[in-house]
Amino acid sequence: MKRTLLAVVAVGILAMAPASALSAQGIRWGVNAGVLMPMGDYNKVDRLGWIVGGGGTYWLTGGMLGVRADLAYGQTKHDSAGPCTCSGSTKIVGGMASLVYGLGSSAASARPFVTGGLGLYNVKIDVTGVGSASESKVAFAVGAGVMIKAGTGGMRIVIATRYTSVATSGSSTTFLPITVGLTFGK
Repeated sequence: MKRTLLAVVAVGILAMAPASALSAQGIRWGVNAGVLMPMGDYNKVDRLGWIVGGGGTYWLTGGMLGVRADLAYGQTKHDSAGPCTCSGSTKIVGGMASLVYGLGSSAASARPFVTGGLGLYNVKIDVTGVGSASESKVAFAVGAGVMIKAGTGGMRIVIATRYTSVATSGSSTTFLPITVGLTFGK
C-alpha cells in the first residue's frame, strides 16, 4: 500500500512539471477529481465516495489513437444501514495503462473518446473496531468521455467515466468513477 501511495505522489509531482517541456514530447498530461460509485457487491456495503487522479496520454501519429498511463486514489465509507451495519471505509489506489481512441478531429471544440485498459489496484477495507485487510490485484476498465477545448491554448476540460473491475478475492470490486479534469499539452 505504501509503494502504491508513493507512486500516486510521484505522478502528482510529475503533473506539476512545466507544460512546455511535456508538450514538446507530445504528451497530454492532466489531473482529475470526481465521484466514485460502488457497483455490484461493493455497492451493497459502501456509499458514494470520491476519487482523484493524474496521468498522461501520448497520442500516436494522426492523433486518433493514444496510449495512456494514470494513477488514482479513491475512498468510500461503509453504509451502516446496509448489510454490514459497521463503520469504516474502503480505500482504492492503483494505476492503469490504457488505449484511447479519439472520435473526430483533434481540432474539434468537443471531442468524444473511448478507452480500455489493464492495471494494478490495491483495495484496503477498514472496519472500525475490527481491523483492516488489503490486497493488490489486476484490474480492467472500459470507458468513455469528452474533451472540451478551454481557451486558445492546449488546455482541455475532460469529463469521463470508466467501468473498473478489480479481481479481488470472493467477488470483484467494481466501481464507476465519474470525473472532471484538466489536461495540458499537445
